[in-house]
Amino acid sequence: MNAAEQATNLALASKIASVVNLFKSEFPDIRADLKPWRNDPETRELVDPDSIDIGFHFPGRSRAFQSRSILLQIRFYQDLLDDSRSCIGVEASGFDHRGKQWRLSTVENWQFEGESVPEAESGEKLKQFCRQIVELFNQPDI
Repeated sequence: MNAAEQATNLALASKIASVVNLFKSEFPDIRADLKPWRNDPETRELVDPDSIDIGFHFPGRSRAFQSRSILLQIRFYQDLLDDSRSCIGVEASGFDHRGKQWRLSTVENWQFEGESVPEAESGEKLKQFCRQIVELFNQPDI
């Protein structure tokens, strides 16, 4: 679900801002999109309500990431017994004018899959970002 719609309280809004700042600290020219999904019935049907989705757009195609845009989907698990919510991982996908170029899932095997995957150094950097995101969202709110 769009990050802008998930920012329902100060703690969550602060964590979403921290994810954006994490990327912007490494890539100052990147543009964050807190509403990467269109608001139409067909799109709404596909959107996972247990995720926070953020798009990041480079000013042009990034050779290091083999994409122009990266879609991050921060995944959560809602425990119905104690009503707790925990971050279980991040799904990231890289897109350019040809469509989806690669995918990375920290919920599954932490391996890049796709037509053209990020360069090794950039891929490791993205995996490190994902680790930091999971850690951030699993910190208790103060």
